[in-house]
Amino acid sequence: MVESGQLKSGVMKSAIEHGIDVVLAGSVRDDGPLPDVITDMVEAQRRMRESLRGVRIALMLSTMLHSIATGNMLPAGVRTVCVDINPAVVTKLADRGSWQSIGLVTDVESFLRELALVIETGRHG
Repeated sequence: MVESGQLKSGVMKSAIEHGIDVVLAGSVRDDGPLPDVITDMVEAQRRMRESLRGVRIALMLSTMLHSIATGNMLPAGVRTVCVDINPAVVTKLADRGSWQSIGLVTDVESFLRELALVIETGRHG
């Protein structure tokens, strides 16, 4: 959709345009996954581990199962930020028993807008 111009904005478009590795892993519950979704769970896990090499910070945004899987594959020293509207999800993901985990209960869109503002202008608020 990015290549055809149908996807005009958003996180996925930006990631693809900037060469960020994106791994879309399916689920047993999926009913005909989107294009490019890896439906073989062993292959998906292999690709996720490969993509996580050298990661120093992970933003876990509003996708509980994928975030838990990612968190379980990360070394303990990787900083993580979990953002979700559901407090239970944030607690599960942020409570890794380490100093480097931050959990924010908020709307992901609001978080991303604020993050973009800080990155673009160097100031927040």
